[in-house]
Amino acid sequence: MKPLVFKKAKRIRHKPPVRVRMHITKGDTVQVISGEDKGKRGRVLQVHPKTGRVTIEGVNVVKRHRRATNTAEGGIVEFAAPIHHSKAMLLDPKSGEPTRVRRRRDTDGTVERIAVKSEQPIPRSR
Repeated sequence: MKPLVFKKAKRIRHKPPVRVRMHITKGDTVQVISGEDKGKRGRVLQVHPKTGRVTIEGVNVVKRHRRATNTAEGGIVEFAAPIHHSKAMLLDPKSGEPTRVRRRRDTDGTVERIAVKSEQPIPRSR
């Protein structure tokens, strides 16, 4: 009979988080296209490139019960939670309707976003 030989378990190496390329930046005005808040419009407050999510003003508002501390008062706090960037569409600068986005390189080498519906450039508000 052969003796039992235990093999060493392989270590799982975690890959570093990958940055998701998004068509939305902080300060853009967007419209939610799916989910509970479908149709709502708001300004992008925060962009999370590691998770591919964006926080939009007045969208996906959640409540948290906070305990009182020495510095902050306790109670029920409402704030906007992040949603996935694919659920938000940029608004066309000409008509105000949601539109897909293309990228175009200018003559000076800078990349600008173009609205597919009207071919108008979408300015970056940083």
